[in-house]
This record gives sequence, structure tokens and C-alpha cells, in this order.
Amino acid sequence: MKQLYSLFFMLFILFQSSAQTSPSVSKYDLKKKRLLIQACSMYLYNSNQGAIDVDSSVVLACKAYKLPVSLAYDESFNNGSVLIGSDLIEKGNINSVHRLLTKSINEDQIKLRLQLGNFYLFKPGTKREDLQNAFVYIKDAIDISNQLNIKKWQHQSLLLLGKYYFQAGNLPESKKCFLQVSNECRKEKDQLGLADALDVYGTFLSNLDPEKEKILEEAISLYASLGMEEKRIENYMKITTIYFWTGKVNEAKKRLYQNLVDLRKIGFKHEQFDETTISYIELNQYNMKNALYYALKSVKRMESEKDYTLADVFYIRLGNVYNVIGYNETALDLYKKSIEFGQKGLNSGHWYRSFLSAVSALSIKGKNKEAINYINSMTVNYPPKNAFDKMMLAYTKANCYAALKNYNLAEKNFKEIDIYSAQLITPETVKEVISCYTSAAYFYATIHQAKKAQSYADKATALSKKYKTQSNKDNLEIALFLIDSLNGNYRSSIVHFQNFKKISDSIHGTSKNKQIEELKIEYETKNKEQKIKLLNDQSILQKSELQKSKLLNNLSIWSLILLLITVGLLYNRYRLKQRNHAKLELKEKEIKQKNTNLRHLLDEKEWLLKEIHHRVKNNLQTVISLLNSQSAYLDNDMALSAIKNSQHRIHSMSLIHQKLYNSENISTINMPNYIKELVEYLKESFSLGQRIRFEVKIDPLELDVAQAVPLGLILNEAITNSIKYAFPEDRTGMIYVTLEKISENKYLLTISDNGIGIDADFSSKKINSFGMSLIKGLSDDLDAKFSMENNNGTILKIEFSQEFPINQKSRTI
Repeated sequence: MKQLYSLFFMLFILFQSSAQTSPSVSKYDLKKKRLLIQACSMYLYNSNQGAIDVDSSVVLACKAYKLPVSLAYDESFNNGSVLIGSDLIEKGNINSVHRLLTKSINEDQIKLRLQLGNFYLFKPGTKREDLQNAFVYIKDAIDISNQLNIKKWQHQSLLLLGKYYFQAGNLPESKKCFLQVSNECRKEKDQLGLADALDVYGTFLSNLDPEKEKILEEAISLYASLGMEEKRIENYMKITTIYFWTGKVNEAKKRLYQNLVDLRKIGFKHEQFDETTISYIELNQYNMKNALYYALKSVKRMESEKDYTLADVFYIRLGNVYNVIGYNETALDLYKKSIEFGQKGLNSGHWYRSFLSAVSALSIKGKNKEAINYINSMTVNYPPKNAFDKMMLAYTKANCYAALKNYNLAEKNFKEIDIYSAQLITPETVKEVISCYTSAAYFYATIHQAKKAQSYADKATALSKKYKTQSNKDNLEIALFLIDSLNGNYRSSIVHFQNFKKISDSIHGTSKNKQIEELKIEYETKNKEQKIKLLNDQSILQKSELQKSKLLNNLSIWSLILLLITVGLLYNRYRLKQRNHAKLELKEKEIKQKNTNLRHLLDEKEWLLKEIHHRVKNNLQTVISLLNSQSAYLDNDMALSAIKNSQHRIHSMSLIHQKLYNSENISTINMPNYIKELVEYLKESFSLGQRIRFEVKIDPLELDVAQAVPLGLILNEAITNSIKYAFPEDRTGMIYVTLEKISENKYLLTISDNGIGIDADFSSKKINSFGMSLIKGLSDDLDAKFSMENNNGTILKIEFSQEFPINQKSRTI
């Protein structure tokens, strides 16, 4: 029975997941998928007016269309073929990527480091540790690409470094990196490399920078000559954004219409981001027919593809159009839809504006008390999270309280607006800030506080001049008219009133009113047609329902018969399963008992091994103590030195058994910890102070006991020799100990000093000849290559494999 339910459940999940994937996206090639991410993220960033950062908008776009985030950044080295480590990075499994990194070579090393640099650099938000991690990987990629002398990777690494400096706020260094790549590509006549460099450079410049448009125009020209239409369109969109935010709205609108044509030519179906932006511009210019047409088009496109991931974005735009043309109830329904989809689905940052727009729709209908109650009920569960939403909430509440003539609460909210607006004066939010200041000026003028009203009017006027915008100009003129009237400046007030009338007539003139009336008639006609169609559909539906009910009755009878047969068969299977289950339980108990016995034996074995190591360590310590006691009765310096050397050798072995006893792993030794402790012991034994200092660099390495013991003895002998003979007459100096991986399973131990050096022909040397013989003998035991040279001091090298041939033989026996 459980298997049957599982099958149905899996089929249901499979159906759901396939339904959620947009067919149009799955048909796109890699270029169009990247264009989709850029188009969607640009729209989300601009429509949120800086409330979210660029990286967060990219992540949202990728979530919306179930695409990997890496596609937005790996264009230079991901051509659609298998890219090493990309799947692990997408899952955030960075530890596995590090393991993969140690095995990779040459270009794969560079690609992995560039991917890791992108991963940390373009995480949403800006964290210092992410930037630091990104810088490490980028610098490594630069170093390796320089070693390999491959121009492509040198350029890609430098471009990523430029992006890093931009994120870190070091704009001069960022610009320097981008220009270096651009200039080199020009010299080499590398058109694609130059186009990519200009694309990156232009993208990371401010929309207010006059150089940005020139750089992107050159990139567009290069991409067009190379036949890379998706990249040409992407950069074309970026210039459209510049025009939008720098006040060239008509130019931006022309480009948006042209962009729709270009997108259709390449078979790009996601035109709704252009359509909803056109609707926004046309609405602000009071071109109602176009505004409604494109708002409806974007919603219909979304509903036909059943892609509701960004539904809140498109419903709010359509709601705004209906609100302006007077269909406040319809607008309110659309705002509520936007809120519902925004709360349930992907939070694109728009649903909160839908909530505020819904309040405005209620206020326009004169339902200000209901609007205030709605605000209070919503903000209890969903308080505003950023400065922009806080400002707009205060603005909405202030206007509602002003309409209710509750001036104290209205003023309180206008003061709150002042706090948040000061944080939000940017090209993306200046229109809303001007609207808030204008509304505050009008409010104070209506309650006869001319001084405060003038203060807010001056702020609005200054921002309008600075950012060259006519936003809310009609309301500002009527506010100035009231202020001048209060101050007795009647001539000036008449001028402001005349300006108000001119602007009002241009916006709400006869042709505009006619447009709105035509739209209203068209809307009402469509509503009636839809109602008639709905009645006809209902009668057809009733007839089909009768036929279905008869068919269902017949099906029910046969289904009941089949169900009884199925139940009988399932019961029979259930009884068989019970018998088999009972047998399996008996076998399982036997296996569990055996496993328990084996576990006990294994625990006892591990305990015994630990106890052996403990006792060996104790015995070795006892030998050291005995030698120490014996040395108290000796006067011969050579004998004392021999005993001291023996103590050091025994301690190096004792330390290994101590490590094994204290470690969870009873078969291998952690070499960095062991060598550092051994060096510290020798340093303290000889009471060196700061006369001789040590530099220890050990790669992470775990070695078998059989290898660790001879290595420890070699280290003991070599370091002791350096301490005793390298620095005579109390000279100062350095002793260097390194253990590094030089190839797969090959390691090099180096002990060197900057002392007086030793004759390389150490067989003729009498001093410490036993120690040298011991080192040679231990090297032979390790099957290692032993060498010694004199280069500004003595350098002793032991090259060995990680495993003994003896061990390998024993494993095969």
C-alpha cells in the first residue's frame, strides 16, 4: 500500500516541478538565458530604486527563472561545455571545490579561482570577509595566468580585479584595471576582448558619468560587427537605463520601443520588462491608452505562460493605470493580487508598494478611515524594512490624516518623511522625495504655517533644478501659490497659479480627458461583453455537467467493483508481507547482535592500542628520567652530550606515542602539530632565547607512525647539529624547517640554517659523525633521497614518498 502511495506522490511532484518550469526559458540557448537574467535583474534593480543592491537583484532574477547565479558572471570562461567545479560552487559546497583545486592544473586552476572569486565577490550584500576571500582567489588567478603567459586569462583576471576594487570602493584602481585590459586589446586588435572589457567598464560606471554612454556605445558597435546580437541588446538596455535616470525620458521611451522590435527578431519571448517600463513612462506622461495597452500586455504574457514568480510587479503596474483613469475598485483588486503573490512567492520588493497603492486607492475614494485601519493592520505583521518603504508609508499616512483633518498626526508623519528622505536623495528616488517635500509644503500652507511650507517648497525646488526633473511640478506650483498668498506676495502667487493652470491643462487637457473617457467606455463595453460571454459559458457548462454526472455514476459503480478487487488483492499481499516481515525481523536481530559483538571487539582493540601507546610513552619517559639521573653522576662532557642527545632522540619518539594516545586517529600523526612541538622542545632544551630563531612551514599532512618516527629522529639530529655547530661563539641566526608536497604522494623535508656551514663531504668529518650516520640510515629506512649542500649555511634535504614500499607489500600480502 505504501509503495502505491509513494508512486502517486512521486508522479504528483514530477508534474508540479514540470509545471513550474517556463517552457520558453527551457528552449533558450545559453546566450538568451544570460540576456534574460540581465533584463530581469536590470528591471528589478531600477524598479526598486536602489532599495536592493545589484547582486541581490541578480540572485532574485535567477531564482525567478530557476537559472544558476553563476551564469550572470561566468560568461568569459563558460561556453556551455562542462565547467569544472561549477556545480559544487552553485550548491555552495566550497570545501569540495578546495579539494578539487589541489588536484587541478594550469587553465583549470585559473577557471576554478575565477569562479570562486565571482562566488565571493557577487554575494548579495557587502561583507568584508567575502571581499577578502574574493581578493585572494583573484590574485592567485592573476599570478597563475602570468606564469602561463596566456593573454585571455590575464585579461579576465584583471577585469575581475577591477570589479573587486569597485566593490571595495577603490574606484581609481578599478578604472585602472579596466583601462589596462581595454588598451592591450586595442593594441592586439582583439575586438571581442575589447568589447567585453568596455562592457564591464561601462557597466561599473555611475549612470551620471558622461563617459558611460560613450563606452557602452563603442561596445554595442563592436558586438554588432561580431554578430553577437544578445550582447548588443544587453548594452543597448544599459544605455536606455542611463537616459531613464538622467531625465531623457522621451529618448528612453523611443529606445524601449526599438528594443521590443530587436527582441522579437531574435525570438526572445520575455518582453514584459520592456512593456511594463513603457507603461510606467506613458502613465507619467498621461498617455493613458498606451499605458493601459502595455500594462495589460505584460500581464497577459505572464498569465498565458503561467509564470507568476514576478506577478506582484506586473499587477501593480496595471493597478496604477486603472487607479489614474478612475477605476479605483479594479485597481484595488489588482493591488491585493500583487500583495498576495508578493507575500507567497518571490519577494521582489514590489508588494509593499502595492499595499501603499491600495491605501491610496481607498483614500482617493474618500475612505481615509478605512485606509488608516488597513495600514495599521498590515504594518503590525509587515513593518517596512528599508528607508524608502518607511518614507512612503509615512507619506501615505500623512496624506490620509491630513484628509481626515487630524493635523497633529499628519504633522508627525511629515516629520518622519523628513528623516528618511535625507537618506534617499539619489537619481533613482529623487522623484518620490520631491513628491514628499511638495506634499509637506502644501500641507503646511493649508494650515497657515507659511515658514515651514516655504522650507519644504525650497527643498523640492532645489532638487528639481539639481536633477533636472519636472516631477510633481503642478502640485509644487499650487503649494507656492498658497505660500505667497499667506505672505501677501500676490503678484508672485498669481504667477504660480498661472503656471499651475498651464501644467494642469497640458496634463489634464481636453484630449487627455477624452482619452480617459474613451478608455472608460471601452472598459465598460468589455465588461458587459465578458458578462454575456460568461452567461453563455455557464449554460454550456451546465449541460456538460449533466452529461458528466451520468458518466460519473457509471464510472463510480465500476470503480467500486475494481476497488473491492484491489482491496482483496492488497489484503492478500499484506498477509504475505507480514509473514516475510516476521522472518526478516528474526534475521535482523541476529545481524544486530553480531554487529554489537564486533563493535565491542573493535572498541577493545582501539582501547588496547591507545593503552599500548600510553605505556610506550611512559616507558620512554622513564628511560629519559633514568638517563637524566645517570647524567648527574658523570663528569665527562662527551658522555653527558651523548646522554643529552639520546634523551632528545627518545623524546622525539615519545612525543609520537603521546600524540597517538591523545588523538582520535590512532594510526597517523598530524605532522604540522608534531614538528612544531618538537622544535619548541629543542628550543627550550638548549635555552636559546632569541639568539637562534626558527621558521617552520609545514604543509597539512598525516603520516603513518612508521614514517613519522624516523622523520622525527632526522629532525632531532639535524636541528641539534645546527644549534651546536652552525652558530659558534654565541652567534645569532635562523634555522628553517619546511615540509612540502612537491608532487602526488612525494614530499620534501628541508632543514637549513644561515650559519657557518659544513663540509659537504661529511664522511671525513668527525664531529657528530654518529648523528650524520643516523640521518643517512633513517633516510634509507624511509627509502628517501638524502642530500646535503653548503649554501650560505647548511641545507639538508630528505625527499620521500608518503607510503613505504614495505607497507605496500604488506597490504598486498
